[in-house]
Amino acid sequence: MFRPSKKLMLYLLALLSPVVGHAQTCDSATIPATTPTSQFTDNSNGTVTDNKTGLTWKRCSEGQTWNNSTCMSNAATYTWQNALKRAQTVNSGIGFAGKKDWRVPNIKELRSIVERQCNDPAINLTIFPNTLSTTVFWSSSPTDLYGDNDGKTAWVIYSDDGHGRWIGKNKNASVRLVRGGL
Repeated sequence: MFRPSKKLMLYLLALLSPVVGHAQTCDSATIPATTPTSQFTDNSNGTVTDNKTGLTWKRCSEGQTWNNSTCMSNAATYTWQNALKRAQTVNSGIGFAGKKDWRVPNIKELRSIVERQCNDPAINLTIFPNTLSTTVFWSSSPTDLYGDNDGKTAWVIYSDDGHGRWIGKNKNASVRLVRGGL
């Protein structure tokens, strides 16, 4: 019979604890919801409409599939250019939910779905289920760092804390497509 050593057990516990013991935390007692579930209309087709902004969002990240209750599988990752191409690919086929005008959101639109009272992830998990706290989402907004307009970086939102940052366009991040406009 195999009996793992204490050292091996401690190593495995340390390795798995971020995955097993990590759950979304929300402070609804002192921070008002920025994306309450009541703000969204479930379109019953894998999309929701934000009644505050008028934007319609895919509930799942690209690479995931909607099964009428949650997002299945893992989100795919893309470079910035490939993220933009992904929207074109969705639209050039049969589209999604009967629409062919899906696109990568700009940074303002992406910030509009951040839930400020929550972290790990900072998103409404009822509306956008199975969004991992480790996910980074592309925006379509390039950065203009230091006024140099180098074109090498773009804005992203980190789902762990909902903050916007920039990364190199050659890096990989996930995509949540949107339609409509702010």
